[in-house]
Amino acid sequence: MWEGRAQGVRRDVTALASAGLDVAQLHAAAIALVDRLVPCELTCWASMDPDSGVISSMTSGVNSIPQQYEPLLATCEYTPGEPHTFAALAQRGDTVARLEDQRSTRLNEVWRPLGLSHELRALFRADGTCWGAAGMVRTSDFTDRELEFVASVAPALGSATRVAARTAARRAGTPAIVVVAQDGTIRASTASANQWRDEMEEIAPGRFAVMLRAAAAGARAGTFRARVRDAHGGWILLEASELVSDNGFEAAVTISRASGAELTGLLLKAHGVTAREQEICHEVLAGQSTSEIAARLTISPYTVQDHLKSVFAKFGVRSRAELVAKLSQGTFGGSIR
Repeated sequence: MWEGRAQGVRRDVTALASAGLDVAQLHAAAIALVDRLVPCELTCWASMDPDSGVISSMTSGVNSIPQQYEPLLATCEYTPGEPHTFAALAQRGDTVARLEDQRSTRLNEVWRPLGLSHELRALFRADGTCWGAAGMVRTSDFTDRELEFVASVAPALGSATRVAARTAARRAGTPAIVVVAQDGTIRASTASANQWRDEMEEIAPGRFAVMLRAAAAGARAGTFRARVRDAHGGWILLEASELVSDNGFEAAVTISRASGAELTGLLLKAHGVTAREQEICHEVLAGQSTSEIAARLTISPYTVQDHLKSVFAKFGVRSRAELVAKLSQGTFGGSIR
């Protein structure tokens, strides 16, 4: 019975992916499908940057988390030691997990004050890459059958989220620089930072502050680079590095609209381009001829052409020029895989 229902949901999710929905629209519709079989008081799904693992966007179910808890819940995702963060699940290779650790901050300071005590989390992967995740919370425990069901439909949700990630709007925006302390406190910023704060918080209040804390933590560990969704389906790029300062640790966070070049890797992954095909695409972008690509990658010119034919089909183009235009401009489109 459960497998039959899972097949039905997978079929419906595939149909949604083919409808040209963006990530928020896809997740809203998929939440309704899953909730019929795994009902929850609260649920929130996220899309994720496939390279950095940073949460790119969030979509709630019928009931939203009270606004005052959103900053704390978001902060938990980037707090070392917090059990079953999406990043930790991805690192372990898990698909689903129940929250059972009583030391969890989000359990004790978010869910229990709301009268909830059980959480189920799932990751949505496609070809080994994590494109999204879900958190589902309710008063009663989640059964083994429900975990099996969610694990069964998760790959379809991963593939659909990857397809939806191609749908993006391009908007303008003046880059901003924000200087932050280790805890994300703003020390200084350019005037345009307010624009980016307002835009990022259209999706969730407190999101700007959470991303600054994540950027500061990343800069302290080395460097930080992540793409996050804006409220209009486009992509915002955050980069951070440590400053040389007499005021203790400080990081410079640069916020800008992601350019076509910065979205190339995301575009290739979103269209299901293989590792070898990605190598060839980068060579094409560099202006290399077929014979030059063959020599550099130690493969035959015929193999190069075969890979290019595959890439053309995935992007819905017929020539190198069309492919370069799409990759250079960050044009999200092409066939469904």
